[in-house]
Amino acid sequence: MVGPRGPQQNYILSALPAEERARVFPHLELVPMPLGHVLQESGIQLHHAYFPTTAVVSRLYVMEDGASAEIAVVGNEGIVGVPLFMGGETTTTRAVVQSAGHAYRLKGQLVKDEFLRGGSLQHLMLRYTQALMTQTALTAACNRHHSLDQQFCRWLLLSFDRLPSNELVMTQELIANMLGVRREGVTEAAGNVQRAGLIEYRRGHITMLDRAGLEARTCECYAVVKKEFDRLLPKVIPQYSPLYAVPKSSFSFQLAAR
Repeated sequence: MVGPRGPQQNYILSALPAEERARVFPHLELVPMPLGHVLQESGIQLHHAYFPTTAVVSRLYVMEDGASAEIAVVGNEGIVGVPLFMGGETTTTRAVVQSAGHAYRLKGQLVKDEFLRGGSLQHLMLRYTQALMTQTALTAACNRHHSLDQQFCRWLLLSFDRLPSNELVMTQELIANMLGVRREGVTEAAGNVQRAGLIEYRRGHITMLDRAGLEARTCECYAVVKKEFDRLLPKVIPQYSPLYAVPKSSFSFQLAAR
């Protein structure tokens, strides 16, 4: 698990003006996010929103027979708890920690109060929601029309974009649950991508070796989602501690210098 960092490591929180930070930051609670932890369950009223800093959270739709598939992934670019400020209070999906780390938690009522003020946080969360809708739509289209190899590469890139390193800890069973496929399919896809020299995969650890190669191997869905997030979210570079300095290539949204 990656060590905790400040609230500014989340792109939404980092983009808030000083006045809104002064209202919001004192109420943020740093919480650990262990692998596999369920943050939100389908049909259960939400009480908190989560702003990941070093963790990555998967949103899954779970069928009646227990089968599941990932519809979106949330990292330090966003927020887990969109129904709170959209007025739904509950969700039809499950939120599960895909990569261990930390997040900042904010009480649901405080999220709604700040949203209704109509300031920068409202603006940022609405733009993030639009980007998230794009990711959800492209995930559905990708799962229907593209090969498992392409889906696997898309999933890897979206995950690595939200991680502070080029290594992901994930079992084949969890990946299969995310992609909504059989475990044997994940074994074949991971083997194909590894033989191409793009990743190293062993004992639940996936190391990215060739980002450009992964981008070339995946379908257009990844680029569309990335472009929409880059368009809608602020181009800010979180204030990372030198202790946790990482290569710029590890982040999707670190584009302020362009």
